[in-house]
Amino acid sequence: MLRTVLVLLLSTALLSVAVAHDGPDPLFRWRFDREAVQLTEQGGSVKARLGPDATLIGKGKLLDDDEGGSLFLSGGECGAIVADDFRTLETPLPTRDLTASVWCSIDKPTRWGGLLGSIQDNGDDEKGWLLGYNNQAFTFALVGQDGPGKLTYLEGKTKYELGKTYHVVGVYDGTTMRLYVNGKLDAESTSQSGEIDYPKSAPFVIGAYRDDNEFHGHRGRIREAVLYNVAAKTKWAAHAFSHHAALAARTAKPIYDPLDFVIDPYLQFGTKTSMTVMWRTNRPANGVVQFGETSDCDQTLHGENETELHEFVLRDLKPQTQYFYRVVSRLDDKTTPLTSKTHTFSTAVKEKTPFAFAVISDTQGNPKVSGRLAQHAWGQRPNFLLHPGDLVSTGGNDLHWTEHFFPSMNPLIANVPFYPVLGNHEQNARNYFDYVSLPTPEYRYTFSFGNTQFFMIDSNRNIDPGSEQYTWLESELAKSKAVWKFVCHHHPPYSSDENDYGDLWKTNQSTRGDLRARQLVPLYERFDVDFVWNGHIHSYERTWPIRDNSAAESDAPIYMITGGGGGSLETAGPSRPFFQNTVRHGHHYAMVRINGTHLEIQVYDLENRLFDSVSIKKPSR
Repeated sequence: MLRTVLVLLLSTALLSVAVAHDGPDPLFRWRFDREAVQLTEQGGSVKARLGPDATLIGKGKLLDDDEGGSLFLSGGECGAIVADDFRTLETPLPTRDLTASVWCSIDKPTRWGGLLGSIQDNGDDEKGWLLGYNNQAFTFALVGQDGPGKLTYLEGKTKYELGKTYHVVGVYDGTTMRLYVNGKLDAESTSQSGEIDYPKSAPFVIGAYRDDNEFHGHRGRIREAVLYNVAAKTKWAAHAFSHHAALAARTAKPIYDPLDFVIDPYLQFGTKTSMTVMWRTNRPANGVVQFGETSDCDQTLHGENETELHEFVLRDLKPQTQYFYRVVSRLDDKTTPLTSKTHTFSTAVKEKTPFAFAVISDTQGNPKVSGRLAQHAWGQRPNFLLHPGDLVSTGGNDLHWTEHFFPSMNPLIANVPFYPVLGNHEQNARNYFDYVSLPTPEYRYTFSFGNTQFFMIDSNRNIDPGSEQYTWLESELAKSKAVWKFVCHHHPPYSSDENDYGDLWKTNQSTRGDLRARQLVPLYERFDVDFVWNGHIHSYERTWPIRDNSAAESDAPIYMITGGGGGSLETAGPSRPFFQNTVRHGHHYAMVRINGTHLEIQVYDLENRLFDSVSIKKPSR
């Protein structure tokens, strides 16, 4: 009888503790210490305490401390991949009630930070959930089947400090999302309801924001990640934090690599009296541009703030003058500054001076090819580069900018400015608008060089008659007094491509170009546009002059597709349309030379061999 009473008392006491803490049992648990983590040159593995093991990709480093240690992830394409597709897991992810708990530190802010979850966020396709962070606070993203049909990004009120350890918990119970930071409720939302709306497929990842077209690895420590299939209460969040509260109380600094360039210096939006110089460092630093008319670079422009992405506008320059420049980044007076090579640039020429520019488009995802083309183009010393879009394969993937586009194009764009438009592969991503410096709103703008005016628009956005871009373009063309008028947008109004606008190997029906872009053709004809530069189709094509949807002998716009900058090549259809003058399968770049009313275009292949040329002498208007 006494034994029964004791057992009953003990059970009651344990139940009381469980109720007080509302502690759920884990579904999965990972501890990132020396016992569980095995590192290799390519990544490594994490043995789970409970649930499936994870595969490490990217650079990692084990850090020891008196609380068991942690794994430092270096950012970029890194993280612990539990499953390439969450639906292959033997134990399914929570369908309704969920608690995700992570001990971590953040060493680098990012707009799309991921700590634990499975998500797809591709345009209107928003599914799954993710515990993560943005540039200033922790976040918990989730979409419920009975909710508004898109992710709610619940943002906390706590502004995290770089390097400091935090305990972050996301909770969902079918009606309410809650975010806890260091044991306290930090944000709450009832915008979602119902079971979690998962994507058809998505990776399940620790220490990264990853979906079909974006991969943002975490830079900072990951100590522990735990997933529960019940919704924890506030008391549990406070109790779970209390186990390691001493970690959060410690003063810590972020772990930095030695100061270095992530993106070497490059040029943007040059005019007759100004030039924009940009570069990116791997940590916030003070920036300086040294420049001048000799390699001594006797003039200096200092930045006002520490930053990773540096942007300086050099003003009051002389027209059509060669300048030298180099950039310097410094952490403080005690450390050795980071100094670039000395490069040159030239300001825009006066109206009657001859000039030349290069055209390269669709450089996406092939830095070996785009790098060779950039080197060839630089060898011909253009004044600038025109880029009709698809600079990268995935605009939201920062590595496609830092490891593909900028390194491959550097021989050219370190010495001449480039003027781009958005392609569909840029995805209208923040990276594009961060890395280019163009007149507001940046997706459309105009600039003049010599006797020529360029009109740059985004054909991914609305370009229907009456739209904002159409109206702007009509107004700007009407005002232009330039000798030559060039328009640049990504999608071609006319194209001989075999299958983008109708499969010409299965049917003879094709629109022979982008019908949305073709709505702009009447403007080009009305305002005497000379050339329209496009990409999108990965081949080369030059049309005859076209007016009223017929080939003209002269005095009508010519359309040129220069999409052979690196993307997988495409082929023309089997029959020749009326507008086709020249079409070619192969990687290439174009050089355009203008002297008054005389224009020459020459186009070169990957071996720098000339394969097309045209010369036009227009009557003075």
